[in-house]
Amino acid sequence: MTDLLERSAPATLTGGCACGSRLETLLCCGLDLSRAVREIVDSETASALGRMSQAYVDGELSLAEHEALAVLRRAPGHRDALGGLYNVCKDEGRMTAAEAIVRRMALLHPDDAQVRLNAALFFLARNAHGEAMPHARMLVRLAPEAQQAHLALAKVFAAQNRPHDAEHHLRRALELAPDDEAEILPPLAQALRGQGRFDEAREIFRRMVDTGPAPQALSAWTDLEEEAGRIEEGLALNARAAALTPDDPGLAVQRAVLLRRAGRQDEALAALEGLAARRATGQLGAAGLMARARVLESLSRYAEAFADFAEAKRLTRERTGNVYAADRADAQARRLKGFFTASRTPLLPRAGVRADGPKPVFIVGFPRSGTTLVEQTLTATGEVAAGDELQTLHQLTERMPALLGSPGLYPTALSELWLGDRRHELDNLRDHYLNDAARLGASQPGKRWFTDKMPLNETHLGLIHLLFPAAPVVHLIRHPLDVVLSVFTNTLSHGFHCASALDSAARHYALTADLVAHYLSVLPVNYLPVRYEDVVSDQETQVRRLFDFVGVPFDARALAPHENPRHARTASYAQVTEKLYDRSRYRYRFYREQLEPVVAVLEPAIAALGYTVDWD
Repeated sequence: MTDLLERSAPATLTGGCACGSRLETLLCCGLDLSRAVREIVDSETASALGRMSQAYVDGELSLAEHEALAVLRRAPGHRDALGGLYNVCKDEGRMTAAEAIVRRMALLHPDDAQVRLNAALFFLARNAHGEAMPHARMLVRLAPEAQQAHLALAKVFAAQNRPHDAEHHLRRALELAPDDEAEILPPLAQALRGQGRFDEAREIFRRMVDTGPAPQALSAWTDLEEEAGRIEEGLALNARAAALTPDDPGLAVQRAVLLRRAGRQDEALAALEGLAARRATGQLGAAGLMARARVLESLSRYAEAFADFAEAKRLTRERTGNVYAADRADAQARRLKGFFTASRTPLLPRAGVRADGPKPVFIVGFPRSGTTLVEQTLTATGEVAAGDELQTLHQLTERMPALLGSPGLYPTALSELWLGDRRHELDNLRDHYLNDAARLGASQPGKRWFTDKMPLNETHLGLIHLLFPAAPVVHLIRHPLDVVLSVFTNTLSHGFHCASALDSAARHYALTADLVAHYLSVLPVNYLPVRYEDVVSDQETQVRRLFDFVGVPFDARALAPHENPRHARTASYAQVTEKLYDRSRYRYRFYREQLEPVVAVLEPAIAALGYTVDWD
């Protein structure tokens, strides 16, 4: 260690690391992890760590940091000192430094359960669910008997919209720590809600509320009733929660959402304006701004609405650090187009078509294109089960190197299929998908079909065709400006966080449209484009066309998807409970000034899909 410090002193001691940890660079982000001292056992170190811990408990963050830095300059890989510095950076909002430290701790101490817990919770709080997952999985491997391990993994599964898997670990946590019901029951109720098991979730909320004051349970219960369309019940529950915690801004926003859905727009706006006036800054947070924007739009105050949407997105980017990963998105599209070429695709094998069991109908389309409407339409009959947003296809792409024994990542891993001993592996991948769909309850005995409407599944249209060459692929198309506007005005994480800004939503739409056009030029996909605007203007013709394509007898119930008793578990759950309406058609015309900057990006897709830009 002395040699390292002496050799690198001129570079490291001239200033703090760029991440903001206040450690010298070569003791921080420039640290050679293979040579980092991880432990010092002496009285000086023990005393410093004791002072660090006490200072942190006392709220003396500067002193805690001072003691942590002192230890780390002697042992830059010390687990407890790194943990102390991480806590200080996190509490002070120095998130770049906190992230650098938590990553380093996981690399230096990969088999430490507390380190993995910190990493999982840190990335979960940042909405970096993909980053949180490997830490949460390792945590359960390291501490399968620990309630907190299962609870952490359950939270990550829930954040990834995988409520079935979340439920498994929450029930395991409850078995391990039955006295911790207060911590476990709320997310368990949410996991049940996420599966559409509303009555079971309600029972848990009642149980919690009956045991004593439970404003958080009342708030979560309110959200459930709002999703179920029981607005008056939601307002009553919200009032009970507000009586317990009258200063909770989240409850005020929740009430405004309920009032807007009840058609009481002026009351909703007044509730939000009152909340803003009560805040020290005089401003709403991101959730409040999103709620107010929707109210303002319903009142035809479009410029004000867009300003609120934009500010909400700015605050969200600032809080989470999530911005569009343009480089990753571009690289993925290049890899897929480079692999699925006109000369290669005929040489790739296809999985066989299984004669037994339900088969998938892939409803693809950019988020907010109308995929939920089509799913509700198809599943209004007894022939088709609703699979909702299955993540299985995406998970297959992540696991493909291991499943195919390939040194390359997806899609390169598919090149294994050209090898004699791997040529039948597509059947195994197909069965993996079907087995997972059955496990999740997507495919149901007695129903010939099940839907998979995971947003942006069209990114993997090539893989879909290889696994299910005969499967119906229904592609929802809507005016690109309407789609991009709707994506921007909703809270979504799909598509490399493209919804974080208007320009990135447009850019990812254009990228995806170009990729789909490429797939269709090189693969004989069993493909039906369905235009959202045509469904709205001539519903029966389009529904009959859809049913003929899938091979399902027409059923008049499909013309009333809003009466479908199943709950749509997507962002558009509220819209699909209403009778088919046309107010979202050409919504972009209200936002000419705001949308004009992205028209040029979308023009190729607009023209290719047969649309025009008409502001009148």
